Amino acid sequence: MAGEQDGSGRWVVHGERPIYESEWVTVGLADISQPSGDRFEHHTVTLPAAAMTVVIDDAGEHVLMSWRHRFVPDVWNWELPGGLLDEGESPAETAAREVEEETGYRPRSIEHLVTFEPMVGTVRSAHHVYLARGVERTGEATEVNEGTFEWLALADVPELIAQGRIVNSGSLVGLLHVLAFSGRAAPSGAQ
Repeated sequence: MAGEQDGSGRWVVHGERPIYESEWVTVGLADISQPSGDRFEHHTVTLPAAAMTVVIDDAGEHVLMSWRHRFVPDVWNWELPGGLLDEGESPAETAAREVEEETGYRPRSIEHLVTFEPMVGTVRSAHHVYLARGVERTGEATEVNEGTFEWLALADVPELIAQGRIVNSGSLVGLLHVLAFSGRAAPSGAQ
């Protein structure tokens, strides 16, 4: 905390310019100085903010997850429902909307668990993770490319992680948070 409090460990950004921009990603070059005094250009990547939800059934024994393929790393894995924030939408609104669009269920309650940056050294992309306790069926899913959703036993999640069947960062953070703090309060300072 000393570096944060006195500024001695701060990297200084002298400027930043985009070198590629689309609605999905902005790649930039930042002119920075490190605490040592070294100055150079560093790549930055900015992605839209995302929200995802750990959906737990009424009994608290199952989690709703999708088995899906991700073409960029060419992996199959279990993922939580989630997606990108629409303009003017709060992360909680996105989380609830995405659950309903992807699964056909509406969360009865939704609470914020944690917000994290998945690659904090290079990428800006806030990921907001929520917990929904119980859902109501509203119809069929309207998102047809999000994989096949199933209720998985929460007790099986550690083994699925160990087997590499859950590799998505938002899913890992959300599920590990729920498993770590189930039955007790999250640490103070959690949002």
